[in-house]
Order: sequence, then C-alpha cells, then structure tokens
Amino acid sequence: MNDLDLAGELAGAAERDLSALRGMDDPGTFADEIFGFHTQQATEKLLKAWLAARGETYPLSHDLATLLDLLKANEPDIDRFDALVEYTPYAVRLRSAATDPGSCALDRPQAIEQVEALLAAVRRRLADAESEDGCEP
Repeated sequence: MNDLDLAGELAGAAERDLSALRGMDDPGTFADEIFGFHTQQATEKLLKAWLAARGETYPLSHDLATLLDLLKANEPDIDRFDALVEYTPYAVRLRSAATDPGSCALDRPQAIEQVEALLAAVRRRLADAESEDGCEP
C-alpha cells in the first residue's frame, strides 16, 4: 500500500470516529472517557494520515503532541490543533477507568469542531498530494 492509500484509509477511519463523536453529545449517555477516547483516536489517525500524505514515517505512538511536533516543521498552521493534545490520556489510561468526578467536563462541541477542522485540513492535503502525484482525487 502506498502512502496516499494509507493516508486515505486513516482519514476514513477517523471520519468514522468523528461520526461517532457527533452522536455522543449527551454526557449522561456517553461518559467523558468514551467521548475522549474517540476524540483521541480520530485525532491520532488524522495526524498520521497527514504525515503519510507527506510521505513521512510516523511512530507507533498515541502521543498527540509527538505527532503534532513532527508536522510543525513543515506545516506552520498545524498549531491551531494544539488543543487536541489534551485528549492524549484518553488513548489508553482513561478508556478503562472512570474519570475523576472532580475534573472539568469535556467541551464536546469544541472537540468536534476541532476534529472536523483537522479532517478538512487532511482532506485538502490529500487532494493536493494526489494532484501532485498525478492521480485523480
């Protein structure tokens, strides 16, 4: 599988996570750790898709800051997604444990908006890469 195909598959998987997020607006039905997990997963897949679209290798890591840092050298506008780093702990640790009841509730609309913006940016990058590659988008 080439880098652009991999990037497309990752973006598609992230889009499914985003679809789930859109249905998780009720914290009484979907706990923060479930919403946070899907936010982290969508973000991780999209950042890896972006890296793959650039032809870069990415680490097998759930650390969103690490993935963002890999993009920052060549993608100065990537800083606008820094807030998504706060979802890194939801990758594993909080997935199987209840969140601290004293902690702040997640801002679900903002998280969805950020993931949607990241998806749009990755889709644009993929379209650009396919055009450069001579492939049909």
